[in-house]
Amino acid sequence: MEGWMYAKRLPAISEHKVNMDSSLTQSRMEQMLPPHVQWPAQNFNHLHEQPTYFISTILALTYLGVADETTVAAAWGYVGIRVAHSLVQGLTNTIMVRFGLFSASSVVLLGLTTKLATVVYSAGNAAVRV
Repeated sequence: MEGWMYAKRLPAISEHKVNMDSSLTQSRMEQMLPPHVQWPAQNFNHLHEQPTYFISTILALTYLGVADETTVAAAWGYVGIRVAHSLVQGLTNTIMVRFGLFSASSVVLLGLTTKLATVVYSAGNAAVRV
């Protein structure tokens, strides 16, 4: 997404004669460039939000040795859904399609987070019984 963002933005900055000085704000740049140029940049920003929870959840599950088929499939499913979300936002930015994909990824992430909580809770109870 970062490469795509630069590939769209850099030519557009020249084409639309955007003066890149220190007084230029992000909102002002967005007003000067067409929406389709901004879509990859907006998605790049989104990739620093919910996916960070996914990464920490997967790292914790991996550290705890959780690698059953369902968990692994859910993790790859989340990645696939987020890739689809990025493509939709970068190419067409169809809001309802994006919303559906975001909702689906949120449900998968909730399942993975619930799995992590269950594993941690079960491990804690086992330690208390000893």
